[in-house]
Amino acid sequence: MSEQVSQNYSFQAEVAQLLHLVTHSLYSNPEIFLRELISNASDACDKLRFEGINHPEYYENDAELRVRVTLDATQNTLTISDNGIGLSQQEAIDHLGTIAKSGTKDFMSKLTGDQKSDAQLIGQFGVGFYSGFIVADKITVESRRAGADTAHGVRWVSAGTGEFEVQQIDKAPRGTDVILHLRADALDYLESRKVKQIINKYSDHISLPIEMQKEVWQAEEVAEGEESKGGQMVKTDEWEAINSASALWTRGKNEITDEQYIEFYKNLSHDFAEPLAWAHNRVEGSTEYTQLLYIPSQAKQDLFTREAKAGIKLYVKRVFIMDEADNLIPNYLRFVQGVVDSADLPLNVSRELLQESRDVKTIREGNARRVLTLLDSLAKSEDEKDQEKFKTFYSEFASVLKEGLGEDFGNRERILKLLRYATSTNDEISTSLADYKARMQDGQKAIYYVTADSLTAAKNSPQLELFKKKGIEVLLMSERVDEWAMNFVHEFDGIALQNVAKGAVDLGELQDADEKQALEQAAEQLKPVVDRLSTALKDKTKQVRVTTRLVDSPACLVSGEGELSPQLIRMLKQAGQEVPEIKPTLEINPQHPLVQQLESSGQFDDLAHVIFDQALIAEGGLPEDPAAYVQRINRLLLK
Repeated sequence: MSEQVSQNYSFQAEVAQLLHLVTHSLYSNPEIFLRELISNASDACDKLRFEGINHPEYYENDAELRVRVTLDATQNTLTISDNGIGLSQQEAIDHLGTIAKSGTKDFMSKLTGDQKSDAQLIGQFGVGFYSGFIVADKITVESRRAGADTAHGVRWVSAGTGEFEVQQIDKAPRGTDVILHLRADALDYLESRKVKQIINKYSDHISLPIEMQKEVWQAEEVAEGEESKGGQMVKTDEWEAINSASALWTRGKNEITDEQYIEFYKNLSHDFAEPLAWAHNRVEGSTEYTQLLYIPSQAKQDLFTREAKAGIKLYVKRVFIMDEADNLIPNYLRFVQGVVDSADLPLNVSRELLQESRDVKTIREGNARRVLTLLDSLAKSEDEKDQEKFKTFYSEFASVLKEGLGEDFGNRERILKLLRYATSTNDEISTSLADYKARMQDGQKAIYYVTADSLTAAKNSPQLELFKKKGIEVLLMSERVDEWAMNFVHEFDGIALQNVAKGAVDLGELQDADEKQALEQAAEQLKPVVDRLSTALKDKTKQVRVTTRLVDSPACLVSGEGELSPQLIRMLKQAGQEVPEIKPTLEINPQHPLVQQLESSGQFDDLAHVIFDQALIAEGGLPEDPAAYVQRINRLLLK
């Protein structure tokens, strides 16, 4: 058929912004365009392998999948071709004119003006196709989807401005050709030697052949009897693979360099930064699979949403099955990137089957153990570089890792060993539970900790006053997840964990008989005050009692053992969840002047409510009626 008239379309606004950035700013690392476009071509072939399981006719008698790079010095074009799944006309409009990825706005907000950093972000945010405009002033894409009629090809053309053209064409071979019309300052990418070096650097791991036309030396023609003094390399009709063309994870570890592992990670994750560590193993037994798992050095933008997808690609017998196979890694390890290649799963495995498969459960558990073992080796290493890597990991991913305390009972002890906290005697977040246990005082029966909304609030919590006075170290847990996670932890290595803000304070052997006797006497002496406070605050507290845990503060709020704490209640309410009303216990300091003046005060009720509200504020809450609190303070000040 004859080619149809082309139609013009406008780019999505964010694509237009991106193209302006690419064409005007990104010159510091231009060779990444080749990495991104070859990666896209490889993905297209992987998708054909997957769809070809149920539709073998898609192969169209051309089952040898490949990527080809063609250099044309006469036209100043560089073409990346694949015989993968291809694009329909609507897919070309949708995929090449719109960025559907939710991270696009984050990408735009991350732009720094640093050209190198900006260029690196292109791959990280999944917009690699547009990197072609770093070196091209026009890109033509010609494609036909596998299984479609040859008359239903599509040509997509754009000069990287605000519009693109789409036209229906005849295209015999399936797949996609991305034709870069190189700018005058990018013609060195027509040199085959340079292109081969870039491909070997970034894309050697691609599991299908990346081919270029074979070149041979052709001497210049001379008259008979004369000696040839020159010649040139000439392209032949033969194609040769210039990469290893074998999946990196299928090779032996001793055959792979660190540089190759790192480049594979960058292509896999679209993360320009190097990974912190990786684990590569072939697992044999009842379930056989190969795992290549990476710990990134920085968190992705959506990591802290529970809907974030894991970065695990699933292969079955080296055939690509799916991206983001989140059933292969626990949710609290969703930051892990990598590949799992199973020998046991069926080729037509679906997400629904992954949820029910016993083999998948085995793989998920094996992956979790491998990652936690890798992290443990970094944490225990005496090498300074490994120690820095663990610190980096902890600062980026500790909040997510702690979710595992409530989700993975089998690995709870492994996770606990990895956790680090600041303490009442050390502001640095570096103390492990094992470190704390080794420093416990003689006679100390529990590992003490306090939770709060921030490190400052934890450090200044009134509940710590007695512990500071006696020199007893307390772990400071200052992340929002801590309050939830510690509900699932009751001991470590045989030692009970005790939240100092829950239950009556009992230091056992660390509290002498005189202190206990003084408490009993104070409770008897202040009984009238306690009774009046209980009456005045009956709507806010379930109990008022005298305590020895306070030194400088007049009062504090305490939750009962097994009850939700005020912090957790606030978190649940902010998340829109229904929470049963739980009243705290008010503990008062019998030595504090405010408490001692209560009985003779003519403004008992005002003072009682102010003491309660101040205790609430001290542990991160807000008075239920701020206006009433202010009025009471003003009345007391005027007196």
